[in-house]
Amino acid sequence: MTLSRLGAGLVCAILVLAAGRPAAGEDEKKKDKKPFDDTEFVKKAAMGGLHEVELGKLAQSKASNDLVKKFGERMVKDHTQANQDLMAVAKGMQVQFPDKLDEKGQKEWDTYNALSGAEFDRKYMEHMVKDHEHDVAEFKRAEKEAKNSQLKEFVTKSLPTLEEHLKQAKEIRDQVKK
Repeated sequence: MTLSRLGAGLVCAILVLAAGRPAAGEDEKKKDKKPFDDTEFVKKAAMGGLHEVELGKLAQSKASNDLVKKFGERMVKDHTQANQDLMAVAKGMQVQFPDKLDEKGQKEWDTYNALSGAEFDRKYMEHMVKDHEHDVAEFKRAEKEAKNSQLKEFVTKSLPTLEEHLKQAKEIRDQVKK
């Protein structure tokens, strides 16, 4: 066998082996990804909804931009309704529903409470974009992996609203950045 045929065979073998392996970094992602847990999702979604309501209330009083104030108002309205819907699911699953922010949420609230005007507007809207990107991703995962039928129904009903929040948050963020 000539060296060039041996080299070509070796390259083919490497390509076949590489095709069956995940890309660099994918192994780590799979290790970090815990199995989906309905109860854990409900707890996180409940805390996230409460967080959105409390920060939305702040936005209504601290924002200088009317679009940011209106967005805060929408967060209070939509997430209050979603929390009520989720509370019914949590009750059926016998999951304790939070009635106040956890330590991390309280620290964030304190941070935003210390801001005002245009600085509040920019930082709040940037946070809302990141927060809703995370929420949309988690809800899409829950839509596929949740086992509880009531939870799946809640997620399917809530996801379009979260996607609309994300779209609106990006638009407002881009306006207040200028």
